[in-house]
Amino acid sequence: MSSPEALDALVGQEIAVSSWLQIDQGRIDCFADATGDRQWLHVEPERAARGPFGTTIAHGFLTLSLLPVLLDAAVEFQHMKMGVNYGLNKVRFTAPVPVDSRIRVRARLLASEPLPEFEGTPGRQIVWQLTAEREGSTKTVCVAETVSRRHWGNGHVHHA
Repeated sequence: MSSPEALDALVGQEIAVSSWLQIDQGRIDCFADATGDRQWLHVEPERAARGPFGTTIAHGFLTLSLLPVLLDAAVEFQHMKMGVNYGLNKVRFTAPVPVDSRIRVRARLLASEPLPEFEGTPGRQIVWQLTAEREGSTKTVCVAETVSRRHWGNGHVHHA
């Protein structure tokens, strides 16, 4: 793609699939510490082994928070001047993410709309449907409709 407007041609299409990312207990514990959500399903391996999933599981919001990271690894916006997460339209946590699972995201572009220029650079409001998958499972773990705003200098956008 050679310009922000080139995104318009991709609306409705799946345009990227990220690499796999492992969700280990250390990442889960750090998220628990950062948020104060220390429920035993997430941070007590011995107790969780006797629980409904047989092991600790990632917080749903940990999975959600990783979606932009996975997306940015799969879709490169060259010469980015500014990019911000603008919000969420829909989110569903459809299955647990057991500790040591690997997840990835599939990105479908739902909308690309022009924004007013920022410091002389073109921008777009972009709506994605991000579907997180767990390796070895046919069931998705999270489906989210995210909204971001991006401004870039020369308008180059590439699949990573």
